[in-house]
Amino acid sequence: MSDRQPADYAFQTLIALIIVFGLFMLTSASSVVAYDRFGDSYWFVKRQLFSFIVGAGLLLVFSRYDYRKLKHLAFLALLVSVGLLIAVLVPGIGVSLLGAKRWISLGPVLFQPSELVKLSMLIYLATWLDRRRLGGVEGGMHLRTFLILLAVTGGLILLQPDLGTLLVILAIAVAVYFTSGAPSRQLVTIFAVGILAMVLAIVVAPYRFQRLTTFFNPDVDPQGESYHITQSLIAIGSGGVTGVGLGHSRQKFNYLPEASGDSIFAVIAEEMGLIVVAGLIALYVAVIIRGYRIAQRTVDPFGKTLAVGITTWIAAQTFLNVGALSGIVPLTGLPLPFISYGGSSLIVLMSAIGILLNVSRSARLAYGRDQR
Repeated sequence: MSDRQPADYAFQTLIALIIVFGLFMLTSASSVVAYDRFGDSYWFVKRQLFSFIVGAGLLLVFSRYDYRKLKHLAFLALLVSVGLLIAVLVPGIGVSLLGAKRWISLGPVLFQPSELVKLSMLIYLATWLDRRRLGGVEGGMHLRTFLILLAVTGGLILLQPDLGTLLVILAIAVAVYFTSGAPSRQLVTIFAVGILAMVLAIVVAPYRFQRLTTFFNPDVDPQGESYHITQSLIAIGSGGVTGVGLGHSRQKFNYLPEASGDSIFAVIAEEMGLIVVAGLIALYVAVIIRGYRIAQRTVDPFGKTLAVGITTWIAAQTFLNVGALSGIVPLTGLPLPFISYGGSSLIVLMSAIGILLNVSRSARLAYGRDQR
C-alpha cells in the first residue's frame, strides 16, 4: 500500500473560497482610493494578486516540505525576524505610515516584519517547547524563559507601535505553551503578566487610552477619536440583511478609514449584507474547526503544537478584526485574514497554511499505517 496520501482538499477549498471572495471584495472596496491615488481602479487588486501568487507558491512548497525539518531553521528564522523588527526602528530603513513605523521598503513593495514574526515565533516556541519538559520543578524555569522571549519580541512590536499584532502573538504563545503540557496553575501567572503588560502598554501610549475610552463611549467624539468606529458601524448598519449591492458602498468614498485594509469587513457588510457576512463567518469557523481537528488527530507533539498555533492565529486575528469593526472590542488595526489588502499578511498566512496542510497529511499518513 502506498504511503502517499491525498491532499486535504476540504481544508484547501475553505481557504480558497475565502481568498477568492476576498479578491472580489477588495476590487470593490479599493477601487475609489486606487483611482484617486494612482489613476487605476485595480491598482490594489493587481498587487494583491501578485502576493497571492507568491503565497500560493510558498503554500505549495511548505505543504510538501516535512514540517519536522523546520526545527533546524527555527532559531535562524526567529533571529532574522527580530533583526527585521529592530531594522524597522532604524531611521532611513523603517517606513512610517499613518503614524506607525512597521514597514521596510523593498524596492516597489513594502514588507511588514511583524507578520513574519507571528510565524517565526510560533515555529521557534514549538521547537523550544518540544525539547523541554514543562512540568515538575523545571516548569517554573521554563515559564520564566518563555515570558522573557515574549517580553523581548513584544517590546519591539510595541515600539512600532502595533498592539494588535502583540495580542495575536500572545494568543498563539499561550495556546502552544499549554498544548505542550504546561501545568494549568501557570495559566494564572501568564494572565497576570499579560494584564500587567497591557496596562503598561496603555499607560506609556496616550492614544491607546483614548482608543479604550472611545470603545466604552463611542458617542463622545464622533468626528474625532470615535470617527473610525462610527463610520464602521454606519457601513455595517447600512447593509441590512441583503446589502446595498456589490460595488455600491458609500462608505468607501473616503468616509471609512482603511476601507480596503483593516476595515474591509465593514464594506463587505455594507455591500453584501448580513446573510453573506454570516456565510463568511461560517467559512472562518469551518477553517478554525478543521485546524483544531488536524491538531487533535496529530500524534507528533511538534506537529500538534504547530497546528494549534496556526489555527489560534487565524481565530484570534479574525475575532479581533471583526470584533473591533463591530464595536465588540477596541480597534486594533489588524487585517482580516486572507481578505484585507496587504501582501505581507497574505504571503505569511498562506505559508502557514502550507505547514498546516503538511501536518494534516502526516497525521493521515500515520493513521493509515496504524490501520494496516
